[in-house]
Amino acid sequence: MLDENDFRKRADAALESLKKALVQAEESSDIEVEDQSGALHVSFEDRSKFVISPNAPVRQIWISALATSFKLDWSDPDQDFVLSKTGEKLKVLVARLINQQLGEELVTLT
Repeated sequence: MLDENDFRKRADAALESLKKALVQAEESSDIEVEDQSGALHVSFEDRSKFVISPNAPVRQIWISALATSFKLDWSDPDQDFVLSKTGEKLKVLVARLINQQLGEELVTLT
């Protein structure tokens, strides 16, 4: 398991990269992205919201979306946070969840 400093560095970098990708996606889809105290909030026209935040005590990034909690762990081989259940990396998972919420394939995060 990562120590807290390593986790914070990797989580901050992952969330900053995700935020940049989401801000670009705002232009082509009906989402709004806000950074609130280190947590990303993705809001939709229907007033639903996803929250993506680091959880340092357990060294995970948590996503609250579609009435579900997704918990991603750091993967050394992937050099990314990954949902162990599906093997999806952070950006791939967030794009899938946003597209599922929107009901169409509008968002690709790279």
